[in-house]
Amino acid sequence: MGHMRGKASLAFERPPVIISSGSVAGTKEGRGPLGAFFDQVEEDDMAGEASWELAESAMQKQAAGIALKKAGLSHGDIRYAFAGDLLGQLIATSFGNLELEIPLFGLYGACSTMGEAMSLGAMTVAAGFADRILSMASSHFATAEKQFRFPLAYGNQRPMSATWTVTGCGAVIIEKEPPAGGEGASGISRPIARITGITAGRLVDVGARDSMNMGAAMAPAAFHTIEQNLEDFQVSENWYDKIITGDLGEVGRRILLDLMKERGRDLSSIHMDCGMEIYDKEKQDTHAGGSGCGCSAVTLCAYILPRIQDGTWKRVLFVPTGALLSTVSFNEGQTIPSIAHGVVLEHIPGSQAQKK
Repeated sequence: MGHMRGKASLAFERPPVIISSGSVAGTKEGRGPLGAFFDQVEEDDMAGEASWELAESAMQKQAAGIALKKAGLSHGDIRYAFAGDLLGQLIATSFGNLELEIPLFGLYGACSTMGEAMSLGAMTVAAGFADRILSMASSHFATAEKQFRFPLAYGNQRPMSATWTVTGCGAVIIEKEPPAGGEGASGISRPIARITGITAGRLVDVGARDSMNMGAAMAPAAFHTIEQNLEDFQVSENWYDKIITGDLGEVGRRILLDLMKERGRDLSSIHMDCGMEIYDKEKQDTHAGGSGCGCSAVTLCAYILPRIQDGTWKRVLFVPTGALLSTVSFNEGQTIPSIAHGVVLEHIPGSQAQKK
């Protein structure tokens, strides 16, 4: 099971483990700095489908299939799926999971969804309610722009504070940790990483109203969750090799570091932001960086987990961040509340890098 820590955290007595992952990225992402790490890069962002939305659904099926194949499992071996996307009524997830035939919990945490999916999945496994689960999140540049901003053909100018919604999907399979020297339920004896704890985020609203500056809206939520995690576990920021946020971008990162500095914490040497890693700002013209559910999900699966598995990083606090606006709330003049969920990921001695 697990033990409650502080106001919002859990420490797992027997930590669940990530046994495999799958990452599918779009063409722009494939040309970026992380392109070589993705399991699959789409040659066409339509993924051979009739609409952008169906293309995003196809990426979910592909990412889940890759994770299952790596683990030597079929969809029937998964008890539950926890998955989500940015679209109204989670249509990318609904249609993307139809053929998987896995009991589904559809989640909406905006760009924090991967953290939410992993947290709930780890809790379910640790509590004994499932032997194995799938956590997954996706986004698509064209579907998000179409829903939240402008038609693509409009060609509007984007401010420098804007981020570029990542086209991609990341999926992980989580199960109980195998006994010492033994194999887990899937037969995998060397998992990728342990999930040793989580910190659930709370809603933070600082009055932001600019939908083109998601970093400024989300940075306070990231700050709150990181502070809550450190307080709940009674550790300093240097307990972690890396504290990794989801998609604050350049603007949000500066705000986060300033907020932490005011608390006497210096994160500059250990902080990383997925939105700043996935694109080359100078060559790809993405302004402040990347965003979207897929941003942290594909970066986690393709880049972060392998570095935890090989021991480059022994302990990581993974903090995807989400701006909880909708077209309705924005058009009605509402502010943009945000949330961030923290997942503590740790290296397993003796683990080896997974094969693609």
